[in-house]
Amino acid sequence: MTTRTATTTHVRIHRKYQRLIFTGLMALLMSLIISTALILLKDGYSEIFFNDLLRSWRTSFVFAWPSAYVCAYLIQTHILSRIHFHDDK
Repeated sequence: MTTRTATTTHVRIHRKYQRLIFTGLMALLMSLIISTALILLKDGYSEIFFNDLLRSWRTSFVFAWPSAYVCAYLIQTHILSRIHFHDDK
């Protein structure tokens, strides 16, 4: 009897793209969540829900990604750089 081991694949990307990828993924998920919530609150679930969602999600992502990138840069450079983080040992 043979056992299979799960193999994980990793993507190697240069560290300088970390903020870009992080803010992109964060903006993607947050714009989806907010677009879904606003459509459901405004119109409820209907036959054209997914059409409205895709149109709204596309528009909100266009604004969310640059906003998230600028905010992450400002927070990291102006706020987090002034905080001394340490481990309690």
